Amino acid sequence: MKLTKEFTKLEKSAVKLTVTIEKSEVEGAYKSTLNKYVKNAQIPGFRKGHVPANVLERKYGDSLKADTIGELIDSSLNEIFDKETDNRPLPYAQPVMEKMPDMDVTKDLTFSVTYDVFPKVSVKDFSGINVKEPQVTISEADIKEELKGLQERNAMVVEKKDGVVAKDSIVTINYCEIGDDGKEISDSKRQDFVFTVGTGENIYKIDDEIIGMKKGETKEITKKYAKDDADKELAGKTKKISVKVTAVKLRDIPALDDDFAQDVSDKYKTLADLKADLTKNLETAKNRKIKELKNNSLLTQLVEKNQFDIPASMLQAELNSRWDMMAQQFQTSPEQLEKMITASGQTKEAMLKDWTGDSEKMLKSRIIVDSLIREKNITVTPEEIEAEYAKIAEEGGMSVDEVKKHYEDARSKSYLIDDVKENKLYDIIYKEVKVSKGDKLSFKELFEQK
Repeated sequence: MKLTKEFTKLEKSAVKLTVTIEKSEVEGAYKSTLNKYVKNAQIPGFRKGHVPANVLERKYGDSLKADTIGELIDSSLNEIFDKETDNRPLPYAQPVMEKMPDMDVTKDLTFSVTYDVFPKVSVKDFSGINVKEPQVTISEADIKEELKGLQERNAMVVEKKDGVVAKDSIVTINYCEIGDDGKEISDSKRQDFVFTVGTGENIYKIDDEIIGMKKGETKEITKKYAKDDADKELAGKTKKISVKVTAVKLRDIPALDDDFAQDVSDKYKTLADLKADLTKNLETAKNRKIKELKNNSLLTQLVEKNQFDIPASMLQAELNSRWDMMAQQFQTSPEQLEKMITASGQTKEAMLKDWTGDSEKMLKSRIIVDSLIREKNITVTPEEIEAEYAKIAEEGGMSVDEVKKHYEDARSKSYLIDDVKENKLYDIIYKEVKVSKGDKLSFKELFEQK
């Protein structure tokens, strides 16, 4: 197609494309559209395919021009974007035409569209960047904490022999609130409510008040709540609650010995085997978290040193994606989620606004990484993928074949390749920036860092 094109850069990585199609193309397109009408038009008094062109132009003139303009615009944009690399629209950014052009078959046809393109960023300067690496050592206390968690997960829940409620007892209660008239408030009744004493995981926070009660015992509790209580329904009020204990149980924590280790997994023969594996897993988790924190710090500094705007359509697509993911987590539809949020006193618009800052930072980080990978021409060899399979298998306690099976579909393998490229990029960058020792942290403190 004979045409000329002109790109004008706009704010926030948007582009205005102005296209001029030569009049010979316009005339040819109009004649082609008119011939289609001639072949298919059915007008009383004329046989199909024999309606004179001037009759069709008088009757369908506006439609003929609209169809021709539409065909010319679509064809010209497809031709331009097929060849264009730097100024191609984002997948979710459809070109917008503010004004439809007038058509005159004796003149060139000119039109303009605006759309968002992928942001261009060139990261050249790494000076002044200082990435601090947290200093963390796995302690015996960390191992004990992990073992304690394993004990609790493998504990048996049994009846408490004396039937007396104590801290950490697992109790089942029936309860209801008593009104000022001394009668039960019917909609406050609850049967067979189970919770662990001391967790506060009950509406009226009556953990301390039921300690010492026995199975089968009923007690009326009067409790006054502080004015600054976190529960606004209780704050500053006095409540009367009738409670009946129907069951008292406890967790029978298994002893830490070789038998316990064997119960956890067949791969352990002794408690020492289990401890060694836990230590290895904690080291892997520690290194992964430190790597995450270092990379986040690096990217945050790169984003600050290389300012650029995120296209509005890219940001909106990311926010919409986060909203859809939240709906999946709640096992509902995006529309139903909005109703749920509105019912709770919030709005979708307010939540998306709260997410905007983090989403922009994430997108900018992603763009910088992608740009650097392209700029440095980082590629991945089959041998490097095989090495990554082996590494994942080692860290996860799996066989290499199991790992390969997980990544056998094209999409999963693509993600893996991208991860390997990113890791190679970070290895290069960390040779160009300053990495210094950060604060000494415990294992628990490490995972509190963001």
